[in-house]
Amino acid sequence: MENHKENRCENCIVRQLNALKSLNKDQLKRISDSKVYKSIKKGNFIFEEGEKLNGVFCVRDGVSKLSKMSENGKDTIVKIATRGEVLGKRSVITEEKTNLSAIAINDMEMCFIPKAHLLENINNNPQFAKAILLQMAKDLKFADNVIVNIAQKKVKQRLAEALLYLDKNFGIDAEGFIAMTLTREDIANILGTAKETCIRTLMNFKKQDWIITDGKRIKIKDHNTLLKLAENR
Repeated sequence: MENHKENRCENCIVRQLNALKSLNKDQLKRISDSKVYKSIKKGNFIFEEGEKLNGVFCVRDGVSKLSKMSENGKDTIVKIATRGEVLGKRSVITEEKTNLSAIAINDMEMCFIPKAHLLENINNNPQFAKAILLQMAKDLKFADNVIVNIAQKKVKQRLAEALLYLDKNFGIDAEGFIAMTLTREDIANILGTAKETCIRTLMNFKKQDWIITDGKRIKIKDHNTLLKLAENR
């Protein structure tokens, strides 16, 4: 019974991380009565690019990658989405097909909120509508920065920036390695470069004694040097 209470939107601490915190208790109850709990296994799609969504996904636990497929069939990861993120809101609000794919990096737990409830609260709750707009603006700014970085920064600068981002946002394990483990291909897709180039750059970072690697795991050894490199200093 206690677990059931925790799964209710009005009792869920995850909502404090997104626009749902702007809703009152009655509005949260209506969403909770209609939402569907989903468990997504590692490697599976949450939604695919070009899909028409009938609702949004609120991440309770786990991490996903949001990526865009280019004409030559190469993926570029534009964002790593974590606990508290609401996925698919732009597509639902604009009533357009999804512009990105969302894939689970590890096993995930999420709640699917039907489109009708999202739009109802946008129309009736100005604070919620503002919170949604602010988050979409933040996402757009982040995407703009990704585009600028790929166009203007060298691969080694982008790698330094990506490693610092992962270290800051996901923390480290007991041995000091970045807690979020990504494949070399995923890192390359974040950088917007070839997997081989990514591997060579990582090997160079290791040779310079800036990082330590253990299989897929990466530990930052020299934060200051990576920060200067990322900022082109």
